[in-house]
Amino acid sequence: MAMLTMAKALNLALKEALQEDEKSIILGQDVGYDEGVFRITEGLLKEFGEQRVVDFPVAESAIVGMAVGLCIAGYRPIAEMQFSGFGYHGFHQVESHVSRLRNRTRGRFTCPMVIRMPYGGGIRAIEHHSESREAIWAHLPGLKVVIPSGPRNARALLRASILDPDPVMFYEPKASYRAFREEVPDEPETMEIGKAQVVREGNDATIISYGASMRPVLEAAEELEEDHNVDVEVIDLLSLVPLDRETINASIRKTGRCVVVHEAPRHCGPAAEIIAGIVEDSMLYLEAPVERVTGYDLVLPFFNNELPYMPDVKKVVSATRKVLSF
Repeated sequence: MAMLTMAKALNLALKEALQEDEKSIILGQDVGYDEGVFRITEGLLKEFGEQRVVDFPVAESAIVGMAVGLCIAGYRPIAEMQFSGFGYHGFHQVESHVSRLRNRTRGRFTCPMVIRMPYGGGIRAIEHHSESREAIWAHLPGLKVVIPSGPRNARALLRASILDPDPVMFYEPKASYRAFREEVPDEPETMEIGKAQVVREGNDATIISYGASMRPVLEAAEELEEDHNVDVEVIDLLSLVPLDRETINASIRKTGRCVVVHEAPRHCGPAAEIIAGIVEDSMLYLEAPVERVTGYDLVLPFFNNELPYMPDVKKVVSATRKVLSF
């Protein structure tokens, strides 16, 4: 196994897709000659040519619209929005066509496409470059929303998303692109979309998170064990749609206490849906109200004020101790 960053693991998944299926096409801004703003498409234009790796103008609506047409023509497009904050310019195409095509045609056509979007803060970017608005896409029926947390599951989930017969919004935590390395198998690997992972087993409380927030969550779990003798179970959701309520509720029924962590704003954020599911399915097992550690309901601040906005170890530890002391 090679030790890869998430950026390299995603590049590997894209390369495998182009090798395995001549109908796979990558399209987006600067994905070709500039090899992507985060170099995720590095080397792909040189290897596969400009008919398979296609540079587009700064026109997100055109990128998504072209991808819809490619799907109808039998291709499997992989579209890149350079930053998730610019993905809203393609919202009309996603809401009106991508998410509805199977229903509109009664199954005659679908959209086997992936829309990749780097998301989230932590890299001191400028406005429109640090949003965490995954709840917007999760609210659209007909879309799957996948969010990896590390190199290995990023490669496996991107492969699964490309092979999926329906459209997938693939949110990539850019703060994790080169933050750490993991062993990634040499042979192709996929993961089931909609299946969460229990990445740390425990009995005292459950912490649920995804994406870049998994790193402070796991650090908090270690601190809770070492400093407070608290045995925390940690769940990595990996996708918001489908949401793995079965894994969530099995953990809640074991621990009785829960904290949900995400970078997105709190109001109508993913935590609200997760908690609603817990109340519906496992309320009588709860020993304390569920706590949320989230971003604030404001535009993510610039530069020096960015980090206080983000979920961190201290906030997660505090919230977990609160549910334990209830």
